[in-house]
Amino acid sequence: MKHETTYIDGVGDAEGWDTGINYLSWSQKYNFTVGDVLDFNYVKSQHNAYEVTEDTYRSCDGSKGVVNKYESGQDKVTLTEEKKYWFICNVSGHCLGGMKVGIEVTAAAVANNGGAPGGAASNPAGVPPGDSGVGSGLYDPYQ
Repeated sequence: MKHETTYIDGVGDAEGWDTGINYLSWSQKYNFTVGDVLDFNYVKSQHNAYEVTEDTYRSCDGSKGVVNKYESGQDKVTLTEEKKYWFICNVSGHCLGGMKVGIEVTAAAVANNGGAPGGAASNPAGVPPGDSGVGSGLYDPYQ
């Protein structure tokens, strides 16, 4: 059976991609798998979403290590690989204020006859990253 694409209905849920959001708590509600789609919703003139390297994520220096830039205000990012993804807002001071997200993506699970169809968004993780083999969620920006 094929993994069904899961659309994460807004990074940060109803609050969207904005300052003052606890993205660690948000991310721990989900198991992210290959094929899922992150939906970054924000005010275009106030924010952006940059996919960056881990070093850039930790330093919040968006002048280097940028993998992709998303600036439309309604950016859909497909998680195409089993790896860690790192995103920041590159508007001055926003990343340093916590507007950044690091997500570990695992291989898509194949549902069996007794398994629930679909994917990540319906499977709460509730476990901090690194505490299980499931590997999901956001990395603490202050580590």
